[in-house]
Amino acid sequence: MTHASHTRSLSRWLVLSLCLVLVACGATGPAAVDPSAAPVTEFDEPEQRKRARLRMELASGYFEQGRTDIALDEIKQALAADATYSPAYVLRGLIFMQMNNARLAEDSFQRALQLTPRDPDALHNYGWFQCQQGRHAQAVDLFNRALASPVYGGQARTYLAKGVCQVRMGQLSEAEGSLNRSYELDPANPIAAFNLAQLLFQRGEDARAQFVIRRLNNSELANAETLWLGIKVERRMGNTVVVEQLAQQLGRRFPESRQWVSYQRGAFHE
Repeated sequence: MTHASHTRSLSRWLVLSLCLVLVACGATGPAAVDPSAAPVTEFDEPEQRKRARLRMELASGYFEQGRTDIALDEIKQALAADATYSPAYVLRGLIFMQMNNARLAEDSFQRALQLTPRDPDALHNYGWFQCQQGRHAQAVDLFNRALASPVYGGQARTYLAKGVCQVRMGQLSEAEGSLNRSYELDPANPIAAFNLAQLLFQRGEDARAQFVIRRLNNSELANAETLWLGIKVERRMGNTVVVEQLAQQLGRRFPESRQWVSYQRGAFHE
């Protein structure tokens, strides 16, 4: 398998899910603050900041429902209440990113980082935007800056995004380190598990790939892509009985899938 085809395969199953995870974590979590600033409690939160935060929470809800026009209106009202509220700019960047308006997305992320240069959520989401734009080195730098924050609780998702970006750069050894760290931090995340198993299989580390993909396929989160990867791992290790068991699941649960067609054709390199 060429590096280009491996990258496409790695991305097919997870990219939409990954984007949703990034958006959810960046948009709906508590308002991030600059670690250098004094903590603001609800008691001493300024009235204009409270109004902005509530509007931003409404915007986030509308965004999750796909109602981007209403979400943008709510963000406008949030910023009218407090033009220095960084999380509103981050959410606006994510919305424009989904709308494929790269210029306005970049403007929003940059404005957020002007206000809170060390906010790990802003750094993370701007990093993912940069990765999507093909600016991989800049993206990895932003991810590293987010990971350096001592108060950041989203390290698993940032290691995951960093690993995906490193795969796109062709830095497979570095990507393995990032994806492995993401999996260590959040072993229940199916996206991290699939990424790691796929990369391990591509690098010939079959036993480790088997451990990760079996764990995923034994959960309720298995799908056609994970079962297909499991089949290829077990086949290369000579486990014909397990291959047949996984193939039965694939054919029974996903009979219309491209993976089932590939299995029937014996196209194990697809």
